[in-house]
Amino acid sequence: MAKLLIIDDERSIRNTMKDILEFEKYKVVLAENGREGLDLALSQSFDLILSDIKMPEMDGMELLTQLKKNEIDAPVVMISGHGTIDLAVECIKKGAFDFVQKPVDLQRLLISVRNALDKSVLVNETKVLRKKISGQYQMIGNSPAILHVRELIDKVAPTEARVMITGENGTGKEVVARLLFQQSNRANAPFVEVNCAAIPSELIESELFGHEKGAFTSAIKQRIGKFEQADGGTIFLDEIGDMSLSAQTKVLRVLQENELTRVGSDKSIKVNVRVFAATNKNIKEEIEKGNFREDLYHRLNVIPIHVPPLRERKEDIPPLVEHFASLICSEQGIPVKPFDKEAVDLFKRYNWTGNIRELRNVVERLIILSGKSVTVKDVERFA
Repeated sequence: MAKLLIIDDERSIRNTMKDILEFEKYKVVLAENGREGLDLALSQSFDLILSDIKMPEMDGMELLTQLKKNEIDAPVVMISGHGTIDLAVECIKKGAFDFVQKPVDLQRLLISVRNALDKSVLVNETKVLRKKISGQYQMIGNSPAILHVRELIDKVAPTEARVMITGENGTGKEVVARLLFQQSNRANAPFVEVNCAAIPSELIESELFGHEKGAFTSAIKQRIGKFEQADGGTIFLDEIGDMSLSAQTKVLRVLQENELTRVGSDKSIKVNVRVFAATNKNIKEEIEKGNFREDLYHRLNVIPIHVPPLRERKEDIPPLVEHFASLICSEQGIPVKPFDKEAVDLFKRYNWTGNIRELRNVVERLIILSGKSVTVKDVERFA
């Protein structure tokens, strides 16, 4: 049931609106002036606020300003018997969802309430999704190696520098890229991820730069490539060590000239893209073997960030286990299952060749297969 706050200094109007909205199955709370309404909005959670404009102590416009200042997310519908177009426009500019004139038309009010509540639902869903996403990309641990990586991220993220992220499979290279992006000046622009190892070599150029209709047999329509999709934002080239030499040449051109050409076209397209690259290979060895262009490496490797393997930061295993246990239990919709200290200590003896990814899989397996808590016997049996 949606919870609504009605703020109006006229008792008859408050009570009339309350009766109407309670008949529509809404829960209603009343306030007789802006000051009381603000106090209620700060102390309780509401799905919608309806406020008069002309009130003693604090008028509706000042109330609206204070609600936004205190980051109250509930949509606000302003109501006034002195309605003008200029006043309505001012309310909307200050952050109101809608403006309704007195005497209040019943149907107009209910439509505004329903629309505002729809917005409230979307805002709450967005919050949940952002929280879920932010929970996916965290760097857990306080080992010297991880503190160094965090320090680099904090320094590099606000710049426009290209970053080369290296490390074994499962160490968290994507997490580093995501954190760099989230803390960058391009955080509200696109973030486009490309797994170079997962794309066949004959399709990589089309994937990155796009193609024109008829450029090759299966090109039945024009395709916009990943670099164009990332224009104004960031592209993350994961496993770049697996990229073909032909594609490397075209990527180098984009980095040098900030422009690309779609497959099957001779037209240059300007792009503004920040590039993060990652690999589990030793690129210097790949250069010596002739598998990777040295000039491209130097273009990408402006800021190198190496993500250490788990075996070199075993003091981070306890907080990682706690983090994954909380995350997994939340996903499964079950109470958080504790891990015995002895069970976690046993983890420290393992080599973890799959690094963080392997640890997370083991934690999930133990949560599913163990009893009320995870014991040493569970680890010995299922890990």
